[in-house]
Amino acid sequence: MRGRALTTAVLRFAALLRRHGLPVSLGQVMDAARALDHLDLGDRNDVYLGLRTVLVGRPEDYPTYDRAFIAFWRVAPEPERGLPGLLEAPAPASDREPEPAVSSDTQKRDTLALETWGEEEAEAAEPLSVPGVSDREALMAQDFSTFTPDQLDEVLRLTIQIARRLARRLTRRRRPMRRRGRVDLRRTLRANLSRADLIELRYRERRRRKVRLVLLCDVSGSMDLYTRFLLQFLFALQNVFGKVETFTFSTRLTRVTDFLRARSYRVVLQRLTEVRDWSGGTRIGESLARFNRDWPSLVDRRTIVIVLSDGWDTGEPEVLAEELMRIKRKAGRVIWLNPLLGNPSYEPLTRGMAAALPLVDVFAAAHNLYALRQLASKLTI
Repeated sequence: MRGRALTTAVLRFAALLRRHGLPVSLGQVMDAARALDHLDLGDRNDVYLGLRTVLVGRPEDYPTYDRAFIAFWRVAPEPERGLPGLLEAPAPASDREPEPAVSSDTQKRDTLALETWGEEEAEAAEPLSVPGVSDREALMAQDFSTFTPDQLDEVLRLTIQIARRLARRLTRRRRPMRRRGRVDLRRTLRANLSRADLIELRYRERRRRKVRLVLLCDVSGSMDLYTRFLLQFLFALQNVFGKVETFTFSTRLTRVTDFLRARSYRVVLQRLTEVRDWSGGTRIGESLARFNRDWPSLVDRRTIVIVLSDGWDTGEPEVLAEELMRIKRKAGRVIWLNPLLGNPSYEPLTRGMAAALPLVDVFAAAHNLYALRQLASKLTI
């Protein structure tokens, strides 16, 4: 329990830093959680310096970090209550007074809170600027956790292009070919009507089987840095490919297929405010159990199930393994996309991820646009 309490506290502290403009990535959060295992939790200064080393990359951000540290961490009067020694995280926001404001010029940056996501975005009817080749390549390789608000329009345009490419791969019908493939009897007869014998054969590709996608996206607190961009991807895919069912989950499952059917991403964000289970804990196994119980007909041998999650599960790993096995037995393919996999030092050692790995057909990264584009080669049954 102590390790879970420390991890939760670090996640909440990182969220506070991001709300006040510090660009803290999910990889840094993981490193901070590991760093606490090597720090003296009874020495407040040791923890202060250790977390600052991991979470802050620029000296000019030190004052903001200092104020956030003072506002968040406090002395625990009874060590048995929570974290040992001098450190104790404040109670959840619903059970305490609002956190003290952290004044800084970086406060003007947009936060990742859902209710502010659409404020600076253009309507879908307005043309989006197209980045140059070099800029586009840089955006494709950039980790989602490092994007600034002024890059979002370009990211959305590239995301839509990637989704269209995936949709073409999934829905492409037979088309004429000069060589190989099956003989196209109708085109062959037409080409040889004036001849006594069939001397010229026409070919066509093999018809691709119709495929349905079922998308399960983790929107818990540990995914905050990536949820916005993955939702952009789900929105784009929902609107260019007809056979898609989309769900979000944190501590419970919510079907958002109808929410994503809109011409404007801004409208989608307004609709998603109805999803109450946002940026909370993560119970992947229980969410999959509800999916299997309430929507069993959505998965068959022509279905590709895609889970987008970092695998940080607070539930029992046995439940996750059992429910994922039920999906695997019915689905044509199970793909798990993890944004942490883009970090070279990442190892899937969490209980949830360790339970899921033996049951997925593809385990791939989802930390940038390149990773999403590579998904095209994996959407086969």
